[in-house]
Amino acid sequence: MFRQALLGELQFEAENTRKLFKAIPDDVLKYKPNDFNWDLGQLVAHVAQIYNWWEATLYENEFAIDSYIYDPGAIYNMDNNTKKLNENIARAIKSLDDYPEARFMENWSMTSNGKVIIQPMPRIQVIRGFLMSHLYHHRGELIAYLRVNHKPVPGLYGPSYEETLTAQNG
Repeated sequence: MFRQALLGELQFEAENTRKLFKAIPDDVLKYKPNDFNWDLGQLVAHVAQIYNWWEATLYENEFAIDSYIYDPGAIYNMDNNTKKLNENIARAIKSLDDYPEARFMENWSMTSNGKVIIQPMPRIQVIRGFLMSHLYHHRGELIAYLRVNHKPVPGLYGPSYEETLTAQNG
């Protein structure tokens, strides 16, 4: 029950993430809104990376973030970022595809240097919060970065503002 619903959401939202990545040109990847935010390249790489967390979230009861290793590659190149995204999406789908329902209610936590960062909670809650809601939050940032740079935003849940204007102006 959980697995099929999550798989459907994962696949649907992966397509929306791909639409956003397709809309991001290389020439804005170094855009940074202020000193304390990531630049767009770092943000794009992070969004791609979130899909890489599925396997560890599903199959490990503790995610030790301090020992996690991930190579995003050339983050100021959208071909690379899209390749990483697609690899990570495929891995996420594969890890969820045959996942046993009973494990969704097992506790999961995140630690760093032996200290608990995210308290133990049912894995299904972690998937919805740490993976999915986290992804949606950062995709919203991607959209804001695109708009600030006067780049059109693709519609994710129907036509975007830019798509509507284009259709009206013919």
